[in-house]
Amino acid sequence: MGKGAGGCAVMLGFNRWYLYAVFAAMLCIAAIVCVALSYFIPAAPTTVTLATGFTGSSFEAFGRRYQDILARSHVELVLRKTSGAVENLKLLQDPDSGVAAALVTGGISNGKEMPGVLSLGLIDNNPFWIFYMSKEPLERLSQLKGKRIAVGPLGSGTRFAAVRILGRAGINADTATLLPFGGSAAVDALKEGIVDVVWYNGGPGASAVHELLQNPQVRLMDFPLTEAFTRSFVDVSRFELPQGAISIDPTIPPSDVKLIGTNAKVLIRGDLHPEIVYLLLQAMKEVHAGKEIFQNVGEFPNGGDTEYPVAASASDFYKNGPSFLQRHLPLWLNVYVQRAIAVLLTAMAVGLPSFGYAPRLYRWLVEYRLRSIYRSLRVIEASLQAGIDREDVAALAAELERLDREVNNHRVPMRHSDIFFRVKADLHLVRTRLGAQRPARLPERRPDHDELSSKRQGHGGRRIAAGGDLDQDVPRVAMPAEP
Repeated sequence: MGKGAGGCAVMLGFNRWYLYAVFAAMLCIAAIVCVALSYFIPAAPTTVTLATGFTGSSFEAFGRRYQDILARSHVELVLRKTSGAVENLKLLQDPDSGVAAALVTGGISNGKEMPGVLSLGLIDNNPFWIFYMSKEPLERLSQLKGKRIAVGPLGSGTRFAAVRILGRAGINADTATLLPFGGSAAVDALKEGIVDVVWYNGGPGASAVHELLQNPQVRLMDFPLTEAFTRSFVDVSRFELPQGAISIDPTIPPSDVKLIGTNAKVLIRGDLHPEIVYLLLQAMKEVHAGKEIFQNVGEFPNGGDTEYPVAASASDFYKNGPSFLQRHLPLWLNVYVQRAIAVLLTAMAVGLPSFGYAPRLYRWLVEYRLRSIYRSLRVIEASLQAGIDREDVAALAAELERLDREVNNHRVPMRHSDIFFRVKADLHLVRTRLGAQRPARLPERRPDHDELSSKRQGHGGRRIAAGGDLDQDVPRVAMPAEP
């Protein structure tokens, strides 16, 4: 096999050093391709950090469920507990925070204020709940003035919404006492009498909401003027909690309750790996696609976020579902298949057009190997034009013979015989010109009398040619005697 490869190399005019150079070039190209693929199609990270919320929040519950789903694909989802949506946005925009994704609520910010942040879509509706412990029913927001209200910790979406909504009714830090309790801490504060009212933002599945709804001593305020608030805030929607929606026996709530609220969404950094984006979308679909009190089956998740630009991969996911590779291959293998497809497509894009140029390139290589012969012929031609001496004739003739042998050693392929015979013809033309210019270019010298006499005696009766060369044998002729 090695002999065959060596013979092929000799036929093309290459030696083993050329083969070594080609092999080294191929290794360099392979290394460059690997580096390029690692840059353009990097492997998915095995650890991702998600900013959730405080203890007892619905975001904390969502994060735990996402964590279990991503663990199936051997990706660790680290949950970063925070004070809430406002802090989550700050962490998401900070490149040094390590947070790649976050759960937030609507109405806090938008894509213009947060460049580089993309949305994976809306995940559910988050009503605003107002819980209180009092024998006197609260029917108007003005009745909250002078109360101690748990509105969530600083940096939480709960506090942001409370200040914005209640402030519209004149309830602020001057007219009421706003305390930084949220989630489980707010529930405990209400039970212990530390606060009079709890403002909470989250779904009915949140542990804090569920516990307060089940407590017979806690009342849920029927939110007044819901239509007015939905008209005043574009991100606020109206909801209704039907009688008995939480429990039939006992009936919770005992009557229909009108609520307002906003939506929740998942935001990511724009440079998050596409495969992690896909895993998050799959988790969102699994967690939020079912029927809930405030949503229908299949309503969430969706790409209807109007505050942030939706990631292109998320839009494609909602429109077409997961790709073929994502459906049938594990995460670690998916990346390598994508790289192989990228290499194949690149090779086809480069290789197919090259087939049209390959014959011309091969012909050029053959001609390139014979180009040195033409350079030598140019030198000989220049010598013929300038004039040559007797001593140069033999040297030029020997050089022409060497060039002729070199042409034969190149073993030009049969399909390029025209190149072979063209070179041979040019060699013959120069050889003919060399032979034709010998008598014209070489200086002609007549022998003197003594030299002629010695040559006659030495050659035993041979006739001398005009150029001084021996022509042929002639018989001796006797010279007549002088009288």
